[in-house]
Amino acid sequence: MLLRLFMVCEKAPRWRLVFCGAIANVRGMQDFEGIRPYRDDEVRAVIARLAADRDLNHAVCVFLTPRLVRHMPSVAHLLMRWYLQWQSRRFTTVKDFQGFLSGYMARLVADTIAELSVDGVERLDPDQAYLFISNHRDIFMDAGLVNFVIRRRGHETARSAVGDNLLSRQFAADLMRLNKSFVIERSASGTRAVYSAMKRTSEYIRHSLAEGHSVWIAQREGRAKDGFDRTDPALVKMLALAYRSEQHKLSEVVKRMRIVPVAISYELDPCDRLKAHELFVADRDGSYAKPADEDLRSIVEGMTGFKGRVHLHFAPPLEGEFVDAEAVARAIDQEIVTGLRVFPTQLQAARELGVAAQCEAPEPLPEVEAQFAERFAACPADERPYLLAGYANLLKNRAEFIAG
Repeated sequence: MLLRLFMVCEKAPRWRLVFCGAIANVRGMQDFEGIRPYRDDEVRAVIARLAADRDLNHAVCVFLTPRLVRHMPSVAHLLMRWYLQWQSRRFTTVKDFQGFLSGYMARLVADTIAELSVDGVERLDPDQAYLFISNHRDIFMDAGLVNFVIRRRGHETARSAVGDNLLSRQFAADLMRLNKSFVIERSASGTRAVYSAMKRTSEYIRHSLAEGHSVWIAQREGRAKDGFDRTDPALVKMLALAYRSEQHKLSEVVKRMRIVPVAISYELDPCDRLKAHELFVADRDGSYAKPADEDLRSIVEGMTGFKGRVHLHFAPPLEGEFVDAEAVARAIDQEIVTGLRVFPTQLQAARELGVAAQCEAPEPLPEVEAQFAERFAACPADERPYLLAGYANLLKNRAEFIAG
């Protein structure tokens, strides 16, 4: 019925277009139900479900009480269940929950990052909503660090895009949506379903920005496992779908979205060996079949693994004349790639591969050098070139954009 109404509206007078637009907005709001973050009135029920989840109980035990869960698992799980139930009484809003998580995020930063540095965020207005588009190296930490930084600078945390492939377990879906994540429907199949999912995502992002909520999304689907950070033009086309009926110039759409490219630089990648193994197998066999628990393992290793120094660079909101989506993607890449910081690990990897590299980098940290050597030694010989390339390709990235 609604579809027929929309088809009639295409050739209708202006008053009928306004009426159809209002109905479309209602329909759009209903469409968001399956992908939106949880609201405050849903918090208590979701928290109660999380407190009773066995998988989450075990994961928290491993994180908070690793020794106890190793030697006395039953006691650890019982204590953790009581702890989660006790903590859950404190949460009545999403902000309460995020405030609780921010303490653990601060602990992760203190325990796994030698030094966190930031530039450019001071140019952003805390009362303004932005679309943060960053390079994608880590499933959880990329968006987590962006939110950690902007929250400490007086901004509200951003709504973060997460693929439905990461939400196969109920507790993971609950945690993500409780933490202001919205769902990207990557599992959609068929041309019509894929287009519908893309349009829903685009409209939800526009809806969020209009409501004053910033949004974070990665520059491409999947992490840059080979070290090349590139924005997929299809992402830009998807973002513009929500503005399509208004016939704005692409440059105006980009300006309205207030796109802020963010470059996230890691001195060490805790998942470097997992990425190297995947790339090696894909080259050897022509494809890679990901084990069922690999994404969860990558999330845990990315969170808890030592990262050395980490730098976040926030570029100014994107402006300019853009003829097509490829031009917008190129402009985002220019800001991200040139904003990435070179660390001694990238220079060392380039030397190991015999690649000439002349870039300035901070002095090496002994603990990082030891960790990098240990990770390289533990990597199978056939996979080592892929591990090194994951670090060294940053220099090729930068050379291309700086020269151009």
